[in-house]
This record gives sequence, structure tokens and C-alpha cells, in this order.
Amino acid sequence: MGLMLSTSVGPLEAVLEEGTSSTPKAVAVLCHPHPQYGGTMHNKVVVRAAHALQEAGLATLRFNFRGVGKSAGTFDFGEGEQEDVAAAIAFMSERYPKTPIWLAGYSFGAWVGLKVGARDERVTTLIAIGAAVALADFRFLEECRKRKLFIHGTKDEFAPLEHLHALMLTLPEPKDVIVIEGADHFFTGKLEELKQRLLEYARAHLSD
Repeated sequence: MGLMLSTSVGPLEAVLEEGTSSTPKAVAVLCHPHPQYGGTMHNKVVVRAAHALQEAGLATLRFNFRGVGKSAGTFDFGEGEQEDVAAAIAFMSERYPKTPIWLAGYSFGAWVGLKVGARDERVTTLIAIGAAVALADFRFLEECRKRKLFIHGTKDEFAPLEHLHALMLTLPEPKDVIVIEGADHFFTGKLEELKQRLLEYARAHLSD
């Protein structure tokens, strides 16, 4: 269902998709790619990721960052957007008290989302899809002992796989990498594989 999240710059457009269970084992917040390059909550990668998590039994919340779609405000270079993520987490925490929250982000959304999720005790699992590890600083994860998953394509033109492998060496457990052979940054022609691999991961870790 469509709804609006409250922030200091005004309301943010969001979509909540709940499963059949009123008491899911976990819920998820999903963050979309760069607003200045056409990123919205309707991005194909974000939607497929949401569907995977829903099939695994999670309720999901997608939202538009400030200045995107019907969301108030303007682009804030990843600073104000962190408040947007916090508002989404707060909404899910209030709607599903004491339920573990997973934070998933794609590209820009992974960088901004994981920054907030890493320091919020309500968030238990961090999922970075197509993280731009060659362009953005992910050192904030070096002390993070939450469960971390990176999903990456072997042909990602914005973040070569070797950059991700170098980052992984600096991160504490638990941590996992799912490599999708032949996938570029946009997972062109690989969206179904992305969905299935994430679904398998979610089902395997939902009861942890």
C-alpha cells in the first residue's frame, strides 16, 4: 500500500508490501539508487529485491528519497538521505515492534542505507546490491559485526569485483558475497538470477 513517511523536510513517498503473516520473522527497508541518475523506488533491481524478500516471508518498505517522485525536499548528496533511511526504519519498527529489520540498498542506496543500518541497533542484516565500492567509502563497516551480504556482478562497470574483494578482507564476520557471473551494474539480463539468489539467502538466514 502507498503511504507517506514523516521527515524534517516533509513527507516521503513510500510503498509497504506485507505478506500474509501479521507477525513476520523479519521486515526490510529497501533504498534505491542515485536520485540524480533516475533512481527511484520503482527501479527494477529494487523491486526484484523486494519481491525476493517478500517471497521469503518479509514485509518490505520501499521509499523515494527526498526530492524524488512525490517526496518533499531536494537531493542532499547522501547526508539528508540518511535521515530518510532513519525515518523508514522508524516506521517499520513502530509497525512491527521488536521485529528484526533488514536494510537493503542498491548502488547509492547501499552506501547511504548501510551507513544508517550499521549504527541502528534495530537493524540486524545489511544487504548491499551493486555497491559502488570503487567510488564510495565503505570503511564505516570495518567495525560492524552485523550480518552483511554483498551481491555483485562480475562485469560491474562502476565497481570492479577486485575492489569488493579488497573491502571484504577488512570487514569482520559475519559476511557473505554472492557473485553473479556476467552481470553488469544494472544486472541487465540477470534480474531473475539476482532475485533467486537473494531469495535463497533470505530463506536460509531468516531463522538465524
